[in-house]
Amino acid sequence: MKKIETFFSVLMIPVDFVLLILAGLSAYHLRFSSWWTGIRPIIFDLPFPEYFRSLILVAIIWILIMAMSGLYNIRGARRIAVEINKIFFACAAGLAVIAIIIFFRRDLFDSRFIVLMGSVFAFLYLTIAHIFIRWLQKELYKFGIGVRKVILVGNSMTTDSLMSEFSSNKKAGFEVVKRVRDFSLETAQEVAEFITNHEVDEIISSDPNLTKAETLRLYDFSNENHITFKYVADLLEVKVLRTEVAEIFGMPIVEVKRTTLEGWGKVWKRLFDIVASGILIILLSPVLILTMLAIVLDSRGPIFFSRRDDGSPVYRVGEGGVPFRYFKFRSMIPNSDNMRYKELADRNLRSEGPLVKIKDDPRVTRVGRFIRRWSIDELPELFLVFIGRMSLVGPRPHLPEEVAKYENYHRKTLTVKPGITGLAQVSGRSDLLFEEEAKLDIYYIENWSFLLDISILLRTPLAVLKHREAE
Repeated sequence: MKKIETFFSVLMIPVDFVLLILAGLSAYHLRFSSWWTGIRPIIFDLPFPEYFRSLILVAIIWILIMAMSGLYNIRGARRIAVEINKIFFACAAGLAVIAIIIFFRRDLFDSRFIVLMGSVFAFLYLTIAHIFIRWLQKELYKFGIGVRKVILVGNSMTTDSLMSEFSSNKKAGFEVVKRVRDFSLETAQEVAEFITNHEVDEIISSDPNLTKAETLRLYDFSNENHITFKYVADLLEVKVLRTEVAEIFGMPIVEVKRTTLEGWGKVWKRLFDIVASGILIILLSPVLILTMLAIVLDSRGPIFFSRRDDGSPVYRVGEGGVPFRYFKFRSMIPNSDNMRYKELADRNLRSEGPLVKIKDDPRVTRVGRFIRRWSIDELPELFLVFIGRMSLVGPRPHLPEEVAKYENYHRKTLTVKPGITGLAQVSGRSDLLFEEEAKLDIYYIENWSFLLDISILLRTPLAVLKHREAE
C-alpha cells in the first residue's frame, strides 16, 4: 500500500470533521441571521454552547457513518462520481440518524431548519473538499508521487491498449515498469530478479489466453511476493459476475443472477428517461436549432441522417433485437453512406469486429466534423429516448448489418434498450476495441443500478471533452 494513499485517507477524517462542524455553524448562523429572522421569527431557545456540544456529537456520529460507507478506504484516487455518491448517501444516512435522535430527544434540536440546512451544507462542503483532494492526488501522479508500479503480463491487444493508456494518461496513477509476454518458469525467474531491484506494487494479467498453469503460477507468485494481483476479465467472467451460492443436498450450487434491470428497476429507469430527456430537449433547444441552421448553410441535403443511399429508412437494432427507425444530425455529404463498405473499406479502424469506423473520413462536412467532435450530431437521439426507443444510458445502437456479424455472446448487449451514452463510451469512446466494448456493455447489463446510470451520465461530459479522435 502506497504511503501517500494512507496519508490522504487519514487526512480526510480530520478535514471532514472540521467541515461538518463548519456546516453546522453555517446553518446556525443562517437561522439566526437578520435576513432569515425577518422571514421567520425565532420562537425557540437554542443557546450556542449547548448547540455546539450537540454539534460535536453529531459530527462524530457522521464521521463513523462515512467510514462505514467506505469513504476512508485506503486506496488510489477513486472516480469523482463514485466519491460524490458515497458522500450523498452518507449525508442521507446521517440526516436519518439525527431525525431518529430528535424523535427520542425532542430537546436536542428545536429547529428543523438548522438540521436540514446543516445537512445541505455538509454535502456541499464535503463534496468540494473531496473533489479538491482527489484532484490534488491525481495532479501529484504527474510528478510520480503515489503512482502504482505495474508489471503487465500478456501478449494481446488488450495488453497493448493498457500500455498505451497508462503511458498517455498520467492521472490514472499507474506506471508500467515491465511487460512480459507470458509467465513460464523462465519468465517467473526473470520477474523475480527484477523485483529485487525495482519497486512493484501490482501485477496485471491482461491476456485471457494464458494457460491455466501460467495463471496459477502468476497468482502464487504475487502472493508469495506480497504484490497485488489483478486480471482483465474475459467475456464469460463478465457475464457471471452476479452469482449466488446456495447449498442443495450438501453441495454448493452457483446460480448466475439475471440483470437487476427488470421489474421496478426497468420502471424507474424509464421514468427517469422521460423526465431527463424532456428537460434536456428544452435546455438544449437553442443548440439543436443552431445546428440545423449550420447544416443547411454548410451543404446541400437533408438536416437529419434518416435514410440510406437507396432512400430506405435508417434502422438501428434495439431491445430484444427489434429494429427501430433511427435518425441523427447529418454530418456527411448526401448519398455517401455505402462508401464505408466499398471505396473506403480499406480505412476501417474497427476491422477486428463487426463495426465500421472510417479514418480521416472524406465524406464528413465542415459542420459535420465539428458536431461529431462534440457529439452534437447525436443530440436528436434525445427524442428517441423520450418516445421509448432508446435510453439515456445503455449499449450503443448498431446497424442491422453490423448486428448480423455478432458472435452469439455479443447478443447479450441486445437485452436492454440502447443508450445515447454508456459505460463503454465514458471508458474509451471510439478507440475501444469491439470486444472491450462488449465486455463493458455486458458488465453494465449484469450490474445495472440507478447510481451506475447517474455516474455514467456525470462522466459523459468529461469523456466528450477529452481529446479523442473524432468519429
